Amino acid sequence: MSDDQQPDAPAEDTPDKPGRDRSPEPEDKKGRDEQAHDDDGKADGGSGKDEDAEDEAAEREQERERERERAAGRIKEYTRDPLAAEQNEDGPTDLAAATRARRATRTLFDVGRDLTSFDRSYIGSAIIGDINLSLDARRSGAGMRSGPVPEEELRRLRRVHVEPAGYIRLRNALRARRLLVLGAAPGTGRTSTALSLLDEVTTASANGAEPEPGTGSRVRRVDPDGGVRQLAESLDHASGDGEETPSGTGYLLELSLTRPGALPPAEMDLDELAAALERREAYAVIVVTIGSAANALLAGRYGMLCPPAPTRELLRTRLLERLERHAAAATAPDDGPGPAELLARAEELWAREEVEGVVGLTDLRPAEAELLASLLAGHVLGDISYEELLAGCRSLAASQVQEWFAGVDRALTARPAGTGTGAGRPDTANLFHPVAFRIALAVLGGASHSAVAAAAHLLTWELSVQCDPDNTPARPLFCDDPEADLALSRAEVTDGRVEVAGGEVPARLIWYRGTALPSAVLTELWDRHFPVRAPVVRWLRLLADDPRSQVWMRAAVAAGELCVRDFDYGYTELVRPLAEAATPRRRIFAATTLDQAAGHGTHRGTVHRLVGDWSRNGTNALRWTAAMALGYGNAAATTDDTLDTLARIGVREDGDQLAVASFNVVRLLALPDADQVLTRIAEWTHHKREAYQDLGLVTTVRLSLTTVDEVLTDDPGAPLADRGDWPLPLALAATRPELVGPMADLMWTALNTARARDVAMDALERLLRSAVRKDGTEWTRPGLAALLPALATEDHDQRRLDWLLRHMMNDPENPLPDARARDLWWLAVTPRRPDRRERTRRERTREEDRNG
Repeated sequence: MSDDQQPDAPAEDTPDKPGRDRSPEPEDKKGRDEQAHDDDGKADGGSGKDEDAEDEAAEREQERERERERAAGRIKEYTRDPLAAEQNEDGPTDLAAATRARRATRTLFDVGRDLTSFDRSYIGSAIIGDINLSLDARRSGAGMRSGPVPEEELRRLRRVHVEPAGYIRLRNALRARRLLVLGAAPGTGRTSTALSLLDEVTTASANGAEPEPGTGSRVRRVDPDGGVRQLAESLDHASGDGEETPSGTGYLLELSLTRPGALPPAEMDLDELAAALERREAYAVIVVTIGSAANALLAGRYGMLCPPAPTRELLRTRLLERLERHAAAATAPDDGPGPAELLARAEELWAREEVEGVVGLTDLRPAEAELLASLLAGHVLGDISYEELLAGCRSLAASQVQEWFAGVDRALTARPAGTGTGAGRPDTANLFHPVAFRIALAVLGGASHSAVAAAAHLLTWELSVQCDPDNTPARPLFCDDPEADLALSRAEVTDGRVEVAGGEVPARLIWYRGTALPSAVLTELWDRHFPVRAPVVRWLRLLADDPRSQVWMRAAVAAGELCVRDFDYGYTELVRPLAEAATPRRRIFAATTLDQAAGHGTHRGTVHRLVGDWSRNGTNALRWTAAMALGYGNAAATTDDTLDTLARIGVREDGDQLAVASFNVVRLLALPDADQVLTRIAEWTHHKREAYQDLGLVTTVRLSLTTVDEVLTDDPGAPLADRGDWPLPLALAATRPELVGPMADLMWTALNTARARDVAMDALERLLRSAVRKDGTEWTRPGLAALLPALATEDHDQRRLDWLLRHMMNDPENPLPDARARDLWWLAVTPRRPDRRERTRRERTREEDRNG
């Protein structure tokens, strides 16, 4: 299409145009028409026999024409979206969004993280070298309900305590009011901070003097059962050991407001306690767990939040303490490296990617820093091996999760099933919400905060009903505390975007602060708490029906990880029921679950056998699900086996599953074996059976209609990853030049096959329009520059392209600018010599066309 080849005439006047709405008339039909014209006007001549023969021939030709139209209609029907409206579905499933959600979720459940999540290793208490790992005792003083804090404990606290942000503000508030309500999540060092505050405000060193020896009783723990009122009443009375409590004493009271029936103290009670403390010149810190129950306390005049201590300072302090203690105990202090050099070695060891990876926690809490410091120090001192170091690091996330789930409903189940008024257990929802939120975050990490919160409430309902089936659980409507949910679950919210109806909108995304926590939560849930499986399975089935890709696809990946833990249970309760479901979304859920399980070597063979059996002997729904599982590339032993199975599904029963089979063949083109897949598609197009030919033609057309985001599976760093909105053939042409020839051959075959010509022309038009974006910036032009010359090598091909470009230029709804059409034309007619293989295939196609 040179400049002098662009008339203003409409596209319909262009010569040699291929038919857009019908197949070209066969040569024999043209001949008969010409003969009829030559015989027109002759004298009555023809016999009745000749007329009957002509009528029969015309009828046969009409029947062949109808058959060609039916064949073209089948091809067009097969190229529809296989995930589109089925069984009263409202609309097509957005597979591109689902595929992106799957890629994001698989980074949280990377198979390489088996060492954290699925190695079946739990360390409750062990001795590695001379290091005693007591992971169950995570909070110092947990067994001390009341009594004085030993001076030795306060002395060590002064040496190793790391002040959190805002520590000075907390200390000033305590000195000014005598009473401080300190809110934080368990395990974050809140008790250590409270003791450090009380130690500072009660010691004489606050006024510049040294602390008096033997005055450990000036800081005391208070039995929480008595509460605030009892502490206020006891300030002017004798202490429990028969001695009068001296003035200037500091009191630590840890209130548990999460127990069923527990009520926070009223503001009036706090005022009374503050007055009593003022009279005794004493101080008190009340430690509470943040959450809806403590909101009123923390919002009052005495409440303040306690941020966690910074991880690096925590770890460095604990390391230095252990290394200095080792140096002090050494029999030959001058031998070997000193504490400073050992500290540098330990910090270098901690900075290793492998060590950080097995720990899998972004922030360390004091007990975790204590353990990690022991492990690092033990390794640099030669007491433990590197493997023992990794094993100890691996236990940190599992220990945190065990603490989260241990005995959550023990107090609830110990209570009677109902009260005297028949009110049942109205507090089950409050009790189960924190654990439900952690489970929802493990399953949906990376989704929007609102999606995770909604899923958590749904799971809270399921857990409450499972625990107390005779009563309808109460559902609090205004008790959510997002900040508390984040702190209690070690989570964070970041600004991001989610997809809604094909477009992206801003959203607040939520994640665990630690890559090891999602897997650890699911492992703890499935391996150690069997009664919770039933409500979680019901909940996952509900998530499978969620219309949001960010929800149902993430749930499918998590379900696959659960199946790895117990495939028998997961297959029976999740995979098989969803694989036979009526809706395509549920079947894709089952296929994704199977693929996730196949990513683990222990289950790969089982999935291969299962998918193979479904493809041969399964129902229509099971074969559909098997095809979707095969599209991920892991459900068969080799690429050849995958293609064989997809072909078997696609050609069976007159192509009933051809649409989904062809779609999943295209998905395989995003994998490294794309050349092997293209070779097989070419073999199908030249097969003797029409069903295989249709499979090859439909797959070829579908290739042109598919974007990279719809098929890219696992590797976010692949060359195709930054071309997510590109049509797949153009992205492959731009990144893998060796695939240009095979793809051009396939497209040429589809364009020159009568029953596929119309849909192939439509697909080619879509490719041409993707060269430049609407704003004028370059889009897929490099891919077209590689593919078009291989597609338009002959005069006939160039005439067809010329006609199509003119048709696009004269499109009344979306005309193609002249300059852009000229650019596309010159991209296509760049001189290129076709290789012998290309000529042979195209000649073979012509021969097949001529001979049927």
